[in-house]
Amino acid sequence: MTPTVHILFENAAWLAPLEKALSDRNIPYELHFLEGGTLDLSAEPPEGIYINRMSPSSHTRGHQGGVQHVRDLLVWLEAHGRRVINGSAAFELELSKVRQDLALRHFGIRTPRTIAVAGTEGLKEAARRMELPFITKHNQGGKGLGVKLFRDLQAFDAYVDGPDFIEDPGGVTLLQQYIKPANENITRVELVDGAFVYAMHSSTADGFELCPAVECSADDAFCPVGDSGKFKVADDFTADDELVAKYAEVMAAYGIDVAGIEFVLGEDGLRYTYDINGTTNYNLDVEAESGVEGMAYIAALVERIANPELSLSAK
Repeated sequence: MTPTVHILFENAAWLAPLEKALSDRNIPYELHFLEGGTLDLSAEPPEGIYINRMSPSSHTRGHQGGVQHVRDLLVWLEAHGRRVINGSAAFELELSKVRQDLALRHFGIRTPRTIAVAGTEGLKEAARRMELPFITKHNQGGKGLGVKLFRDLQAFDAYVDGPDFIEDPGGVTLLQQYIKPANENITRVELVDGAFVYAMHSSTADGFELCPAVECSADDAFCPVGDSGKFKVADDFTADDELVAKYAEVMAAYGIDVAGIEFVLGEDGLRYTYDINGTTNYNLDVEAESGVEGMAYIAALVERIANPELSLSAK
């Protein structure tokens, strides 16, 4: 019998597909909403398998306290031998695009040139070390918040000094080489337990960073609600692409069980990987088109953790 699955989350709108996948396999689960919390270090956590669904974008919903709490909670769970899907090492990587870039580079994966600036004082000087155009983004990403494209330094200086500047939750702003997409889209590769699930193209016509989740604010340009025109199955990207094996190496090295990893094909013909999403969501339109249910892969992973004799084909 599969032990109880404990789902750690802060956004209930993302839960339904995962709950369905677990229910379809008769896997018992409990939900734990965390926007903060109390941690008794002398206590022992409940038995079971834990799924970390705390997102770096939590601060955009007023739940940054949950992020900080879960960072310690995951270490506590692992100290007591609990198996956590996307545990502490994976979560630390997801919370820092700086760490993601370094991890990707370590495995020979091309990334855009990036300068990380702590605080605001050094931003203007750092910008003068970048080639134009460049984009800004937060180290702890969230729904494209703080992502802006700059083609001249005067506009950037005015942004830094003006009221529209949005600071990263940890105070670290990234200046990143802008890779103009060769075909007006980016590609997101979904993997579970190192195995390829599917890849999809996201249109960049109305913005560079896109979230595939259906359950987002309708006025959020970076996370459109049910707009199937923006998301399509990437039929030109398959499981035998060399990036899949490289991404799987990164996942294994950092304890990442579930990831949606994004890259862009530049006009120079090179592919640049720029984001690792651990709290991945699967777009329902793309799933209908591909015939693949992403959350079923996660449910199958739970079964394999509980029953190691099951093969990878048990999806």
